[in-house]
Amino acid sequence: MSGFVEKPDPVQVPGLLHLHTGKVRDLYRNEAGDLVMVASDRISAYDWVLPTEIPDKGRILTQLSLWWFEQLADLVPNHVVSTEVPEGAPADWEGRTMVCRSLRMIPVECVARGYLTGSGLAEYEQTRTVCGLALPEGLTDGSELPGPIFTPATKAAVGDHDENVSYEEVAREVGAETAAQLRQLTLAVYQRARDVALDRGIILADTKFEFGYRTGDEDGIGVQAESDVGLVLGDEVLTPDSSRFWPADKWEPGQAQASFDKQFVRDWLSGPESGWDRSGEEPPPPLPASIVEQTRTKYAEAYRMLTGLEWFWPLR
Repeated sequence: MSGFVEKPDPVQVPGLLHLHTGKVRDLYRNEAGDLVMVASDRISAYDWVLPTEIPDKGRILTQLSLWWFEQLADLVPNHVVSTEVPEGAPADWEGRTMVCRSLRMIPVECVARGYLTGSGLAEYEQTRTVCGLALPEGLTDGSELPGPIFTPATKAAVGDHDENVSYEEVAREVGAETAAQLRQLTLAVYQRARDVALDRGIILADTKFEFGYRTGDEDGIGVQAESDVGLVLGDEVLTPDSSRFWPADKWEPGQAQASFDKQFVRDWLSGPESGWDRSGEEPPPPLPASIVEQTRTKYAEAYRMLTGLEWFWPLR
């Protein structure tokens, strides 16, 4: 089993139509046709959205995404229109809300890898490939790859795994020209972000992006114009939820790496203290306060190291 332990009811806001409740984000459409993305403090692990939230997590993800969008603005346009909280929305939406252009999303998770770990490592150990790309012998967990690679995946529903696919499958799904553009742009953005992060003491091991096409809206209800205006970067970008960040001074291939993400949560859930059987039918239990605080600290530390600013809300 998997999914939400306790799926929340969507907040009802005048003028907003609730579209979707995801693992972390709630998605609405406003009367102008823009999307309103609200990042909650929910956290997921092992395909479950847990019953315990991590305070400030949604704001950290949002503010870090906004910072990265600025760093990447000369490479690719993004979908952000404003960060203004819609009238009538809860005060808690402040800092965790992005009003975004509605995009025609491409149904591909655009993953870039510069290091071998996770599902890429599992495939490599079986076939010496990742998404069909041949890699040299002798690589181990955490090894730096000869060069960044594009390893796309299908986007899964809540509670399911994303599934790695080959570049050829992407080309069949979206067309050869679009597939080539996705690969080129994904690797360009990854390499820029990798260099920025490394300069700040963080290894960007891998990350995933989502792209879409900005389309015309001739009658105000989302009718697509005849021509698109190019790929646009959407969703969140380069956060601890969408990326593997490792402290550069602790990187040591051949073992699991220290990371700026929810590893404390995974370790506790998979350990004896939680009493939870991952292969059983029962959902995971609530997180203890110490795990919540350690996880929040890791997210805040990633924000500080990347932006150079101490995390404090409201930002100052």
